[in-house]
Amino acid sequence: MDESHLTDLFEPFEYKSLRLANRFAMAPMTRGFSPNGVPGEDVAGYYRRRAEGGVGLIITEGTYIPGVAAGPMRSVPRFYGADSLAGWRRVVDEVHAAGGVIIPQLWHTGVERGDHPKFEPDVETVSPSGIALDGSRMGRALTTPELDAMLEAWVAAAVNAKDLGFDGLELHGAHGYLLDEFLWERTNLRDDGYGGPSLDARVRFPAEVVAAVRGAVGPDFPIVYRFSQWKSNHYDARLADTPAELERILTPLVDSGVDILHPSTRRHWEPAFPAEAGRDGELGLAGWTKRLAGVPAITVGSVGLDGVFTSAFTGDGVAQTSGIEPLLRQFEGGEFDIVAVGRALLADPHWVRKLRDGRTDEHVMFSNEARASLS
Repeated sequence: MDESHLTDLFEPFEYKSLRLANRFAMAPMTRGFSPNGVPGEDVAGYYRRRAEGGVGLIITEGTYIPGVAAGPMRSVPRFYGADSLAGWRRVVDEVHAAGGVIIPQLWHTGVERGDHPKFEPDVETVSPSGIALDGSRMGRALTTPELDAMLEAWVAAAVNAKDLGFDGLELHGAHGYLLDEFLWERTNLRDDGYGGPSLDARVRFPAEVVAAVRGAVGPDFPIVYRFSQWKSNHYDARLADTPAELERILTPLVDSGVDILHPSTRRHWEPAFPAEAGRDGELGLAGWTKRLAGVPAITVGSVGLDGVFTSAFTGDGVAQTSGIEPLLRQFEGGEFDIVAVGRALLADPHWVRKLRDGRTDEHVMFSNEARASLS
C-alpha cells in the first residue's frame, strides 16, 4: 500500500463552514464525568488535550437534550440549564484556544434509559412504542402530540450548540436510542403515520427532527447524523437488509438537511452487504453510505486498537503489517472522508500527532487501566 495514502489522511477537509486540519475525528464516548450533568474544568481539559494532540474534529460524548426522560445517569452531561451550558462554553473556549474544532453529540436514549434510572427516577421512560430492544414491554409510548414537544427539545439543544460557539452538531440516531428506535421495525409498532411496517413512516420522525434543526440553525451550520445497523447488545440487528433499503432511510435524512453521515460499525473493515456481487460485496457501511447518500461519510469501528495503527508503520511511514491496509484501501477507494478514533484516544490524547510524526512506538495502548484514568 502506497504510504501517500496515510499522508492523505492528514490533508485538510472542508465542508460548508466546517474546516478541519486533517481527516481524524474523536469518536463520541460516554464517560459520566459530569456531576449533576455539569461538565467541569476537568472535562474542558480532557477535550483540550485531544485538540492539542492533533485531532481534526472532536465529537463530544453524548449529552442529554431537554426532552422528557432523556437518559438514566445523573453524571452524563446535559445540554440545557445555565450551569451545564456554562460548562460547555468553557469546553468550546478551551478547544478553540488549542486550535481545535468541536461539535456536541445530542442524545436521547429512549427505551435504553431502562426502568430504574438514577436521573429523574420518577419520570417514566418513553419510546416510540414502549417496547425494549429485546421485545419486552418497558415504559410507555410517546403520544402523537408529544412528538411535537420532543422535536422542540432537539431544536432547543441544537440552538444551544450554535449559541455556545460549537462548530456544528451531531444527532445521535444510532445504537438503539430514541431516533434509532423509530427507524427499527422491532421497536416501532406505531399506527399514527410515524411507524409500523412502512419504512417510509418509520423514518418520518427522525427526518422531521433533522428538518426542524436545520430550520433553527440555518443553512451553513453543519449537521452530522450518526446511525447504525447494530443496537446495544443486539449486534446482529439490521435497519436495512439491502442497499436499496438503506437508501430509503438515508435519502429523507439528507433531503431534510443532514450534511455528513456517521455510520457506526464495530469493525470498519467488515462488508455491509456481503451478498452483493463483485467489489460491492466488499464495501463497508461508510462506503455504501457515501455512495447512496451523496454526502461525506465518517467511518468508525476499532480503529487504532490491537496494534492496527500503532504497529503498522515505521518511522519512515512504510507499511509493515496488513492491519492498516483495509482502512487505507477504503480511503483510496473514496469510501469515507473522515475516520473517527475512539478508545485509542481515550488511552492517548496525542495519538494522532504521534502517528503523523512517525512516533508510533510512543503510542499508549488502550487497556482497562488506561480507560480507568480517562485523562
